[in-house]
Amino acid sequence: MKVFRILLRDIRDSFRNVFRNFSLSVASISCITITLVVVAVSLILSVNVNKFTKLVQDDVTIVVFLDKELSLEDCKKIETKIKNLGNIESVKLKDKEKIRQEFMESKTYASIMKDWDTREENPLQDAIHVKVKDINEIKKTADTIEKIEGVDVAKYGEGMVEQLVSIFDIIKKASYIAVIALIIVTAFLISNTIKITIFSRQREIGIMRLVGSSNINIKIPFILEGLLLGILGSIIPIIIITYGYVFLYDNFNGKLFSDIIKLQKPNPFMFQGAALLLLIGMVVGMVGSLRAVKKYLKV
Repeated sequence: MKVFRILLRDIRDSFRNVFRNFSLSVASISCITITLVVVAVSLILSVNVNKFTKLVQDDVTIVVFLDKELSLEDCKKIETKIKNLGNIESVKLKDKEKIRQEFMESKTYASIMKDWDTREENPLQDAIHVKVKDINEIKKTADTIEKIEGVDVAKYGEGMVEQLVSIFDIIKKASYIAVIALIIVTAFLISNTIKITIFSRQREIGIMRLVGSSNINIKIPFILEGLLLGILGSIIPIIIITYGYVFLYDNFNGKLFSDIIKLQKPNPFMFQGAALLLLIGMVVGMVGSLRAVKKYLKV
């Protein structure tokens, strides 16, 4: 019960200190808010870039064209060889007869292909559709497939796919660097703010020492003050990631530019993001305060 009363007193004191040093508190809250807004934007970018990359990976297919002279049995042997390679998600053989039947669904091609009754008369190439596990290794996989005897060429939209994945990777890394840098800067600024607060309250701290207050009892109100600043600073970013992202998602109908680039659904992402922002705000505030107390408070 005594511990509970002390904790309530410390919480009350931290609230008083926030409003007593209002200008410094506003500066700290503003730093946390700006940081967490950038974190929120970076989080939205990162999650959607990961989704874009997965969609690209799911959609990109290596189309392997085989030599025209091969028999169907030879094509199946090559299919087995490709299956045994590394980085292979799935393999599907489409022989030239199936390809002909698909083309003949169009009246334009039906009149041309109707007389290709035998495999020898069919001039089309057998094809194997390959999906990879790691899109970053798609070029290496395609080059390996092309070296298999009986393979004419392996195409996957080379050049464009690598550029797209590279752009997504750069955006993701840049967002991570920005978030880490801003969190460090914010923790430093909060530390300096608390340091100024501590300096202005040296007499009060001295009295607390004289009445027998322990080091932890002196430090806790400052740590709780940093925690409170972190919570207050996370309010606007949480609103942005919840209501702002829902507005963005609805306004773009869940996609960006085309059906290929689909946005991450708001639920449960926005609630997870809001919880993460609140946690970051609390941790940054507490760490900043703890750093100031440990380094500058001589108790």
